[in-house]
Amino acid sequence: MAGVLAPTRMAQEAASAGDVLQAQLRANHDQVQALAQRLRANPPRLVVTCARGSSDHAATFAKYLIEQQLGLPVVSFSPSLASLYGKGLGGPDVLFLAISQSGGSPDIVAATRQARACGSLVVALVNVADSPLASAAECVIPLRAGPETSVAATKSFIASLATLLQLVAAWRGDDAWLAGLPGELSASWANDWEAAAQELAKASSLFVIGRGLGLGIAQELALKFKETCRIHAEAFSGAEVRHGPMALVEAGFPVIILSQADASRPGLQTLGEEFVTRGARVFASGLDLPGAVALPDCSGDAMVGPVLAIQGCYKLVNAIALARGLDPDAPPYLAKVTRTL
Repeated sequence: MAGVLAPTRMAQEAASAGDVLQAQLRANHDQVQALAQRLRANPPRLVVTCARGSSDHAATFAKYLIEQQLGLPVVSFSPSLASLYGKGLGGPDVLFLAISQSGGSPDIVAATRQARACGSLVVALVNVADSPLASAAECVIPLRAGPETSVAATKSFIASLATLLQLVAAWRGDDAWLAGLPGELSASWANDWEAAAQELAKASSLFVIGRGLGLGIAQELALKFKETCRIHAEAFSGAEVRHGPMALVEAGFPVIILSQADASRPGLQTLGEEFVTRGARVFASGLDLPGAVALPDCSGDAMVGPVLAIQGCYKLVNAIALARGLDPDAPPYLAKVTRTL
């Protein structure tokens, strides 16, 4: 299967992420710089994220990115607190980040309005610039991913990660390192992520492990296994999987481990060795694990590596869905816009 990619919309959209980011980072530069200057002048004491689905996995990435790079606490707000119970969270010293591809889910919109009413600085990262969410926010940073016709989000998720990276880099006053990301994405797409597809296509259940910035990536990959491949997949932090879930791992159980080049890697290496010793079928990126299947290594800058990894994982998921006789563009019972209350 190496080098062969079926022309699904999911694959085409994931492959286009490098071009999307090239235009996005350039078009949003001045707006993001202005927002970063405002945040430096009036630093928030707390960042609150609000999202669902793939966008919530981007919010997990945001949590680790902001806490690591800026030292600010980040908490996740449950949208139903606003839409069902009329509760808001915020204040004049709170940055409220709402993340959405469509910007059309009523619960996210309600939470955003409540946060703004509480006095928060409300920033929406949204792909549909004229959406209800964009109207509810004070500041809108468009994802600029363009129309996404596959139900499974790919390029819009990567665009969310890139927007978060651009914002945090500008907030720190150093965004030069981001310039190479679009090209790295385009180059990394050529890597052979599909080699493991035939074996993983036989799985009925599996774990996806990440840590730190990689946890949101693991969550996103597990979701894609569920929605496009009909494989029961659960994401865990490498620090949490020993707290109970490890009991499910027996001989032949598939475990995917994604690591980035930071302080989390040695612990994931040790965990991977333990999985291999237990007889698990381990698929690992960025680790040296005899007896495991090596996935492409997305080493380099620790903040960029997870973005490269999820693009490659979309390629893997697309191949697995096809190997199982499924259409990754149209998973059953799902719609592009999920309108939860």
